[in-house]
Amino acid sequence: MTSTTWYTLLVLAVAAERLAELVVARRNTRWSLARGGVETGRGHYPAMVALHTALLLGCLAEVRFSERPFPAGPGWAMAAAVVAAQVLRWWCIRTLGPRWNTRVIVVPGLPRVTGGPYRWLSHPNYVAVAAEGLALPLAHGAWVTALVFTALNAALMAVRIRCEDGALARLPAVDART
Repeated sequence: MTSTTWYTLLVLAVAAERLAELVVARRNTRWSLARGGVETGRGHYPAMVALHTALLLGCLAEVRFSERPFPAGPGWAMAAAVVAAQVLRWWCIRTLGPRWNTRVIVVPGLPRVTGGPYRWLSHPNYVAVAAEGLALPLAHGAWVTALVFTALNAALMAVRIRCEDGALARLPAVDART
């Protein structure tokens, strides 16, 4: 198997993971809305979807057209970082349960989750996104994609985190979950 083939499979695996996230998010959206959940931040959501889609396409296009060789040592380290980002992301999803979503939806009356990775970080899922957005392209030397995604993602996360923090500020501070 060539390095380009295994890299394409890695990107496709991340794409499949993202589709699985969307299935979970749709189920959780129904759960939240049925309990009076309120969505905020709809305006930036299409940009987020476009940016994440562009990351996957950019990875494949840059590797295909740049014809850079696979950087073995750094490449495997970055592939491991992609896997670690997925582990962190699914830890977040598991910790938040039906409250996890790709959208910002807050169910009134539910306390803020402070267990799992939220014990140490306010937005651990965004750490996973940032790590993946850097590591996935760099796993095969797609440094232009890594640079562009990281810059655009930082700008988008400034908007997203401000939106999410505002929505979460309306929740009670105590959480019984561990």
